[in-house]
Amino acid sequence: MSRSRALHFIPGVIWLIIIFILLTLPGPDIPKSNFFDIVYFDKWVHIGLFGILMILWGYPFLRSGAASKNILAFIAVCSVLYGIMMEFVQKYFAIERSFDLFDMVADSIGVIIAWLWLINQIKKQNIKNKPL
Repeated sequence: MSRSRALHFIPGVIWLIIIFILLTLPGPDIPKSNFFDIVYFDKWVHIGLFGILMILWGYPFLRSGAASKNILAFIAVCSVLYGIMMEFVQKYFAIERSFDLFDMVADSIGVIIAWLWLINQIKKQNIKNKPL
């Protein structure tokens, strides 16, 4: 992989770090509001964080034309495993944070939605590139 192609993964690395920081913030530093409880705001945030993670790691492959279902499946599995790992980090290492199985489900839903979008983009690329 050339250096310029490797640069396309910088947003994914930065997003990985942002997720780590957000998910390890001490509990008291997280804003509290009854509104957030009503609309399951926390779960929507997890869906968004991990959907974006999947896109930021899959899009460079898509852009270069090297995307395949196998590569995207590998990225999806790694993204879901990262979400699971972060729940254990919250449980054992983050101050006043807890383990939540439904956060892992939300992380996985975000990854799956983004994975499906990327797979759809591969299909569109293949249709455009087929000779008439």
